[in-house]
Amino acid sequence: MAPFLAYEDKGPEESPASLAPAAPAAPLTPLVLIHGHPFDRTMWAPQLDAFSAARRVVAPDLRGYGASPVVPGVTPLARFAQDIEDLLDELKVETFVLAGLSMGGQIAMECCRRFPGRIRGLVLADTFPAPETAQGRAARNAMADRLLREGMGGYADEVLERMVAPYADAAVKAHVHRMMTAAPAEGAAAALRGRAERPDYRGLLTRVPVPALVVVGADDTFTPVADAEAMHAALPDSALRVIEGAAHLPNLERPQVFNEALGRFLARVDGVS
Repeated sequence: MAPFLAYEDKGPEESPASLAPAAPAAPLTPLVLIHGHPFDRTMWAPQLDAFSAARRVVAPDLRGYGASPVVPGVTPLARFAQDIEDLLDELKVETFVLAGLSMGGQIAMECCRRFPGRIRGLVLADTFPAPETAQGRAARNAMADRLLREGMGGYADEVLERMVAPYADAAVKAHVHRMMTAAPAEGAAAALRGRAERPDYRGLLTRVPVPALVVVGADDTFTPVADAEAMHAALPDSALRVIEGAAHLPNLERPQVFNEALGRFLARVDGVS
């Protein structure tokens, strides 16, 4: 049976037998990447390219986004997390480092609640753990109504230079705008309605038993540096990296800097350094 989610699954090619070492090293910890709203797995292109040469990297399209099926209505974070667990079961990825950005970070927190024993390291980028306020719930539901009524174009135009900084590279801006306008309005609206009812993850963060990396763009106005600092303080074992010259998508805006921070963290989880 084919997995419900579309996904990218990349990893190092096996060496020919004649070139293989006598005692090959143990494989590095797989990396699972969860995209934000309203994007798709191509958001992680620089990380897929950088890290799949040495380790397995899995990046799904969440339900309602990219090439995955669109399910109208309400998609709670728990449903996204269950989809990811089901996919990883199908792909036989038992343990992994889990990284999520924005909504993807909140889904990663839900994954920590549902199956903590499979997660060897946690990366939370440009996200926050607090539940929605009454005002926020109303705003998310109103935006969902708007997307269903008008489509994604106007919204994408309005938020582009908050998703990435106004000074971001033109190619990065084009990529981000393309992802947003390609997102199905029904899927994006369902996710917004689900996030409006999300639980409070602040207590959960204080009990995360594995190393964590918190990353944020210095110019992020959706999830500002103060949110990242609060998560860093709550997590028992975490590092904080504030990336200058980036807003809400530092993995695309400053990929070399983001990858350097992620690479150091992965090496620690792997026990390399």
